[in-house]
Parts: sequence; C-alpha cells; structure tokens
Amino acid sequence: MKKPKNFSSRMSVIILLGLFSIMNFQSCNTDNAEISLSSLLQDMTNRESVISYPSPSFTCKQFSSYDQNTVTPDEEGWFANHDASWFIRQEENNGRREFVMLESEGAGAIVRFWMTFGNEAAYTGTIRFYFDGSDTPEIEGPVLDIISGGALVGEPLSSSVSPESNYYQRGHNLYLPIPYSKHLKVTYECPALDPVKHSPSVYYNINYRTYEEGTKVSSFTMDELMSLELEIDKLQATLNKSNDETFSISSLTQASVEGVINPGESSDINLSGKSAIHKLQVKIDADDLPQALRSTVLEITFDGEKTVWSPLGEFFGSGYQIRPHKTWYTMVTEDGTLSCYWLMPFKKSAEIKLINYGEQAVTIIEQRTWTDSYRWKANSMHFGAIWHELHQVESGGSSRVNGDDKHFDVNYVTLNGEGVYMGTGLTIFNTVDSWWGEGDEKIWVDGESFPSFIGTGTEDYFGYAWCRPEKFSHFLIAQPDGSGNFHPGMSVNLRFHILDGIPFKKSLQFDLELWHWTKTVMNYAPMSYWYMKPGGTYNIQADIEAVKNKVSIKKADLIELKAVVNGMLEGESLRVLEVSNGNYRVQNDRNWGWSDDSQLWWIADSEKASLTADFLIEEAGTYQIQLTYTKAIDYGNFKIAINDKFYPSRISGYHDQTGKDVITQKVNIGIFKLEKGNNTLSLEVVGKHRKALPRYMVGIDLLTLTKM
Repeated sequence: MKKPKNFSSRMSVIILLGLFSIMNFQSCNTDNAEISLSSLLQDMTNRESVISYPSPSFTCKQFSSYDQNTVTPDEEGWFANHDASWFIRQEENNGRREFVMLESEGAGAIVRFWMTFGNEAAYTGTIRFYFDGSDTPEIEGPVLDIISGGALVGEPLSSSVSPESNYYQRGHNLYLPIPYSKHLKVTYECPALDPVKHSPSVYYNINYRTYEEGTKVSSFTMDELMSLELEIDKLQATLNKSNDETFSISSLTQASVEGVINPGESSDINLSGKSAIHKLQVKIDADDLPQALRSTVLEITFDGEKTVWSPLGEFFGSGYQIRPHKTWYTMVTEDGTLSCYWLMPFKKSAEIKLINYGEQAVTIIEQRTWTDSYRWKANSMHFGAIWHELHQVESGGSSRVNGDDKHFDVNYVTLNGEGVYMGTGLTIFNTVDSWWGEGDEKIWVDGESFPSFIGTGTEDYFGYAWCRPEKFSHFLIAQPDGSGNFHPGMSVNLRFHILDGIPFKKSLQFDLELWHWTKTVMNYAPMSYWYMKPGGTYNIQADIEAVKNKVSIKKADLIELKAVVNGMLEGESLRVLEVSNGNYRVQNDRNWGWSDDSQLWWIADSEKASLTADFLIEEAGTYQIQLTYTKAIDYGNFKIAINDKFYPSRISGYHDQTGKDVITQKVNIGIFKLEKGNNTLSLEVVGKHRKALPRYMVGIDLLTLTKM
C-alpha cells in the first residue's frame, strides 16, 4: 500500500459528533423495577445493560467444588487441587440422599452454571432446584439434560464445549438466568457419590447474584419459562447471529484510517462529544504478521484517562496469530479482520491509537470505529482492558511427575474504584507435552478476607473441561487455539461476562494460579476487561519492552539451546524439536544415580516412535561420544543417531529389577563429526525385551564428548 499524502507519525481523524441521538439508550434496570426471568433475558442482548453501574446493586459470587483445604495463602493447602465432589452438606429429602451444591439467602439469580464429570458414575445423577423454602423442586431432572442437554433451553444458553470433544469430556454450560425472590437451594443426588473420598469426580462452578435488600425479584417457574418460549427463541437467534446483525451499523457515524505505521509511529482516531463507540475493526499486514499482532499496541484514552493498553491480537482474542472465532464481544475472520463490539461510552473525548513498538513497518489495511451519541449518566462507566506477559516464566510442576510443587498465583489485574469485571483472556506458549492449566481462579472483591470466587481449574473457569485442545466458539467463551494444551504450542482462552459480570464498589483483585503439571519454561500472557467509573485505577502498567519480545511459534523460539560444557551434555539439556508420539519431560529423582539427579524421559506409545533434539557445540571437530542411559523393567529398545549417523546396534533399556528398580548404563556409541553450532540427536524406538512391561520408555541421562 502506498503511503498517503501528509501521513506522519500521527495519523489523526477528528470526528465532531452532534448532540442529537440517532439511538439514545435507556437502561432496563431501575430501582423499583421487578427482576424477573424476562427482564434478565432482555438484559442479555441489551449492550447498554453493562455500561452503567448496576441499579439495583448486587454482588456476584461463586459456589464451586473447590478443595476446601484451601483456607489461607499462609497455609500449605492454598494450592490444594482435589477440586471434585465437595459440597456444602449432605441431607435427606423425601428419603433421598442429596448433596447441597448451592444455598443462597435473599433475592438473587443464578447467572452461570458450569459442570463436568470424571466418569459415568459421576454424571448419572439428578439435579434439583428448590425455591423459597419449598420442599418440592421446581426444576428436576438428569444433570446433563438440565445443564447442557436442552431440557430447559437450547443453544447457546444451554450448551457444551468443545463440540469436537467427546461429549463426556466437555464443559457443560447453562447461561439461562434462574431468579429467586427469597431463597434457593440446588442439590445433586448421585448414588455413587462417596462424600469421604470425594469420588466419583463431580466438578461445578455456579455464579449467582444477590441483590440489595428491598429488591423485588420474581422467582423462576417452569410455567413462566414455557410462556417465554418465543422470546427465548428470538434471544437465542440474536446470540447466534453475526455481531453486525444485532444492531443497525449503517445508522452509526464512521471514522477510518489506513496507511503504513513505521517503527515508533502511531495512527490516531480522535473523537469528541458525548458518544459511545459501538464497534472497532482493524486489519493489518506485515512481513512477520504474528510479531506485528504482538508489537502493535491498541491504546485508548477516554476523557483523559488511559484505560486500554494491549497488543492488537490479544485485545481481539486471537493471540498473536490469526485464530478465527466469534463471541458476543469479539470476532476474528479467516482474512485477518479483527472486530470488537464492546460498547465504550465517553463524556467528552476519546483517542484511539495503534502504536508500532516493533522493528518492522506495519500496514493498516483498515482501522475503523462506529459511534453514536450517548447521554452520559451518573452511573456511566468507561471501558478498560490491560495485558501483560510473564515472559519465560518457570513453572513449578507437580511432585507427581517429579516437579517441586512450587505453584503460585498470577495477578491478572487489581482494580480500585467502582465498576464491574467483564472478562478474561489468556495467551500461553507451552513448551512440553503436558497440561499447563491446573490452576484455579481466586477473585477478591472489596477487600474481603477470603475470595468469593475460587474455581476448580483454568479450563473450568474458561468453560471447557479436561484440558481438551479442540477449538470452540460460543457467545461468551472461546478457545480459538488449543494447540498448546497437550504439546508445545500456543493456546488462547477467552471468557466474557454479561449477567455474570462481577460488580465491585472499592476494589477487585483477580488472581489465577499458574499450576503446570511439568517443571518447564513458558510464556503466560493474561488479558483483563472491565467497566469502571471515571477516576478508577488499575495496577498493571503498560510494558513496552514485553511487546517487543520475539513471539514463540515453535519450541525452539523459547527454550534456549544449551552448549556442551567440559565435554558433558546433560540429557535434560537437550532441546526436543519433534516427537512422533508419546510425551517427554525432565524427570528429577536423586535415588537413581542420574547425573545432576535428572534425565530426559520419553514415554513413547509404540514401536517406530521417534524423537529429535538438538544441542550446541562451540568448537567443531571429531568427537567420541559415550551415552549414559536408563534401564528399568518398562523401558524399551532404541536406536540413537548423531547428525543422522546411527550407532549400528540397538540399545536395550530393559532391566529385570535385580538389586535396584532403576539403573544407568554407559555405552560408547561411536565417533562423530560435529559442527560448530547446532547438532542433532535422534532416537527411534525399535521394540522391547520379551520380559519387559508393555511400555516403550527411553531415558537419556548424559552424553560425554571427547574431542579426538
């Protein structure tokens, strides 16, 4: 694209918006209006319902099956992780043994219900909802039918994700609001449940509102649900539509910019007047598009307050690669068009910048905003979003797989002021064949001494389950990319809020555990979205150096290649580039005689499996190489090659456990010519000993190199 005339480091379009309104919003909520199933459903598609601080006010909290050994950050159980089948209590109802999942006093509403299950015994049960002290449940039925099977309502308010996953490995989500006027109790009857052993595994997260005293709420009834069938059908159709079909975009005022942003430059759109942005749309191009999506930053200032700062790709929920998806607030298409539909009001002015912090020129194919006039009110709030990255952060790993259990909470954001938390995004680059997201969210509101939200796993917070990598798009949750869930690669998770937004009057602290199963190095980049009244603050600062970091597309982009030191190369220092099947990790144990108490441990699934790694030599030459490897009863036979030259004999990993369960053995594998810089090591599984257990593990402890 040619550079436009008069194009400088600040492209600027000034739009003066009239005081008249083409479509002036009116809030559905008033202090004396009765809350009902119908009114809550209307709020779901009224984009203005979230931009004013709620009136009547309410809290939003969570009941979940979290491990109740989690008591305080000062005690060991803070990262307790047996998050299944914990309930408030067990009780007898009409001769039935029922476990209480939720019990709430006062006027309120369930606004999000998520569940998953460990096995058939866990999901073969009945769920019941008891309203306002009644002994007779108003909602009753098989749990999967009620939550995601369409017994109450269809897609997308009742759904499971990912549709590409096995049904019983999905996250089951119900977004149908369930209001109650005085009291609600939810129970689960499951014959197989053992409350002492907390098995079989039943996981649940239930988000619920509690309204301020005096609020009138009409309790849910099945009769009312049936009477609203047509209204619900229309709502579901709206939620399933393309976002541009949900309002008349042609009636809005449009501002646009295109051109080239050189390193250090920005493109600006400046708006003035009492207005609201309805849609932002951006499409860029660059020689290295993934890097441009990370190093080009969206910065928005409303009424003199900078409230949005994020890499472009991650603000729109695509990570730093184009990952198509559609939610109520974001949409990314195959051609790289990034769109968002957050309603963003302002009283006097707004400045929208795209800033190029990278080292390459970025072409703006389009940068557009659609606005309409808006009547600013006392409860109106500015939109905010902030990103940051833990670059090359080291995870603790589980002691069950030879980690050190040093898990920790990542602060996504701390907000101070009056507002509503509205969503979370997460972009990670994983470097091993192991699940990275065992950690639970912990959300602290208004200085509470214990978080009112504690979850049961990162994927559970994001609405799916069992760390499944399959992609999905849903109106409030999405996994545009799950490549890094089980293997090295990028994963992107999104969760947005409408009715389940979390109000705060003074502060909100959002933490989520970084609980990776394996001790490794990874990139971990959280994204937070909110609305807050003017004057509110957030603690995460714009990190310009972080957006300049090279993005990781493959494992070798992140894991440093280690050199041979004093003729010694530890197996765990090999950088694995490719594996045909199975998992690999660093295994630590001081009992088996490994050099530095560690080895590279490859658990192959079958014969003919292969693994390729590389290592660094600082001085080229001819070297004799000795291999120290592991032998045990369940290790297989393998062949080894250096720079594609194979040691001619197969190596047996079998050991009959005489004396010790695990031993190491040395073998001279030959003389090899090594180049200065990168050299490769290849392993190939070639069967197993006839007495070996039916596994094909390989362990590389040490390579000793002697220059000839």
